[in-house]
Amino acid sequence: QVQLVESGGGLVQAGDSLRLSCAASGRTFSSFAMGWFRQRPGKEREFVASISWSGMSTYYADSMKGRITISRDNAKNMVYLQMNSLKPEDTAVYYCAVDLNKSTAQAMGRISVDYWGQGTQVTVSS
Repeated sequence: QVQLVESGGGLVQAGDSLRLSCAASGRTFSSFAMGWFRQRPGKEREFVASISWSGMSTYYADSMKGRITISRDNAKNMVYLQMNSLKPEDTAVYYCAVDLNKSTAQAMGRISVDYWGQGTQVTVSS
């Protein structure tokens, strides 16, 4: 059974940092790009970042570019999202995702994602 399990969310203050983790199990995802999405209150789920199968290239949505870094450890089947200078508008549930049709870092569409994690809540207070 394939599982993506996110962790690392929490309540922080504006300007703080958080590192989210995504643990993949049930199969290896080292051949596929992996990504992060978020869903802010009252908004649709939106793409945030992706990383190529090798980890050598990354792609970021404009919404958080410059404040986040995506990385992966294929030996551990893990993906990470380092978030810095957090703002109240970054409050959202953050989801890990895999699109089995992608191996390079590029924008991901919600409908093309094959596996989702359950999400981890990030709340940024002002």
